[in-house]
Amino acid sequence: MSNVIEIKADEFAAVTAAGNVVVEFWATWCGPCKMMAPVLEQVADEMAASVKVYKCNIDEAADLAADQGVGMVPTFLFFKDGKIVKTLTGPQSKTKILAQLQ
Repeated sequence: MSNVIEIKADEFAAVTAAGNVVVEFWATWCGPCKMMAPVLEQVADEMAASVKVYKCNIDEAADLAADQGVGMVPTFLFFKDGKIVKTLTGPQSKTKILAQLQ
């Protein structure tokens, strides 16, 4: 079972409202997004006790992506209690993603 949960636009506010959350905005046609899938799974597995990891398909949630300032994929938004505290764009190493969660 995956610790990375696919969310829809109407779920976004609820899942980012509390705690430590990472949301990856991605697309099925995005090669770098496909490369990031196993990395994000590893992060989700290692941080399952303290961080929730989600992904949101920009083709299904274009308005939400625009509202969040997502201009490219993959984009990773890091939330703490409902507020964006970090943003990373493009492919990232597991180490870099984990460092943002410290």
